[in-house]
Amino acid sequence: MMLPHRYGFVARIICLLVPPAARSGVPTSTVFSGPRIGRLPWMVLSLLLLFLPSRLCLAALHAPSSSTLEPHAQLVWIDTDIGDDLDDAFAIALLLRSPEVRVIGISTTFGDTELRARLLDHLLAASGVRGIQVYAGLPTSTNNLFTQRAYAEAIPQRSHPDAIAALLAAVHEHGSQLTLLAIGPLFNVAAAIDRDPETMHRLGRIVLMGGSIRHGYTTLDGHLTPPTAEWNILQDPPGAQTVLTSGIPVDLYPLDSTQIPLRISGRKRIFTASTPFATPLRELYAEWLPHSWNHSPNPTLFDAVAASSLLDPMLCPTQTMALRVTPEGMTLPATLASRRISPSPLSGSPHTTSPSPVSPINLPVAHIQVCLQSRPQAFLSLLEHRLTGPSPTY
Repeated sequence: MMLPHRYGFVARIICLLVPPAARSGVPTSTVFSGPRIGRLPWMVLSLLLLFLPSRLCLAALHAPSSSTLEPHAQLVWIDTDIGDDLDDAFAIALLLRSPEVRVIGISTTFGDTELRARLLDHLLAASGVRGIQVYAGLPTSTNNLFTQRAYAEAIPQRSHPDAIAALLAAVHEHGSQLTLLAIGPLFNVAAAIDRDPETMHRLGRIVLMGGSIRHGYTTLDGHLTPPTAEWNILQDPPGAQTVLTSGIPVDLYPLDSTQIPLRISGRKRIFTASTPFATPLRELYAEWLPHSWNHSPNPTLFDAVAASSLLDPMLCPTQTMALRVTPEGMTLPATLASRRISPSPLSGSPHTTSPSPVSPINLPVAHIQVCLQSRPQAFLSLLEHRLTGPSPTY
């Protein structure tokens, strides 16, 4: 007979306090034949045993202690700009194939957030995922290309609940047990902090893909560029400043550690595996690929690297850093001067131009955890294992 662990501890204490004779069914006259002092507590406990069969005590005494039980999965909320690049889809698939986490909600950010939510509806349905609500965040104007539009529009349109209200409700309910994985521009997260800072400060932490500390985007021939304004931060520098300097614990995964490509051998194994996400990821890749004329056909898994840190922090160890977010979207160590940036005319990716004489000394400083060096092979091994292996046990 098995006891739920929340009852097993109480039953175990009762059974240990009550004399063995009482547990074994010996008449109470025998049990209470000792000194008069202390008889009343034993009588009360023995009466309880009329409703507690001896086999229940045996189950309680041999039930596993809380230290031997499987730990609870960490609760995660995902805020994503899925639909332009491909790394969001891989990040979401990785977490949904990992029993260490339980995704309790997914919200969309940046651009046409309803269309992004529609894409998520299709992805979750095609992968057989049930019970995860999708929310639409703040829409913003953008001319960025939605490469996976056809996949989103392949299912009927529907309206989605408000992301900010839902995120605040989730933080209010779960508090420090909840981790927010932010893998898109920070419009929703900053708005939630502005709307209800007290509630958001109950959040456990924010795991954020964004920023550029020591170097920027890697070129097609594999060369590192100087620090630049990373995409997610560039779209909303004030919002990024609000989030990073909010006092909420932040783990930042910048360009320095997240530019890990998924090459053809890895794609082939994932896309041909007999797993629920194989076909959706293959279809999304096929829609994204024609738009890779100005970058490698090997998708860079920025967001999936940040997501993997929830499963194994040693894949990308962090260190404490003091950073400032400039109005141009730079994430600079607090001692450095700001730089002006401008978008690349070909790719829309930001690049650094001449240094500015303006110092960011008056900008707020963010004291956060930053990963500057990841373990690419270990990350890719984990990703492939989760996306090609047997279904996880939840």
